[in-house]
Amino acid sequence: MDPPEHHASSQDGAEARRRIAFRFGLSAESRAAAWLIAKGYRILARRYRSPAGEIDIVARRRGTLVFIEVKARENLDAAAEAIGPRQRRRIIAAAQMWLATHPQDVSRDMRFDAVLVAPGRLPRHLQAAFDAST
Repeated sequence: MDPPEHHASSQDGAEARRRIAFRFGLSAESRAAAWLIAKGYRILARRYRSPAGEIDIVARRRGTLVFIEVKARENLDAAAEAIGPRQRRRIIAAAQMWLATHPQDVSRDMRFDAVLVAPGRLPRHLQAAFDAST
């Protein structure tokens, strides 16, 4: 028996929204990376994935290793509010995986930043947005 027609169209709509959100997120990450490069950061990895989670951008500037979460929302305040405790824990765990696979970085100073992106606005870079103890 075929599913009702409206059910298939609602699934198609949800899938279309996911694809748009994914492309919006990739565009935001590209904008954030360009912004960071302009500020003198060297991008080491984008969309670093580990079993523990994902880090949007791993960068280095003046010897400091920086794990960066990019958040794109309709406005910068909403983007800032989107980084919750559970997500911070996943980013910290992924950063620990990065350090396990990049032992040369273990002795570096490091921090967790955020880059907030909203349509029609310059990205906002929050240095030390959170730390591993939060």
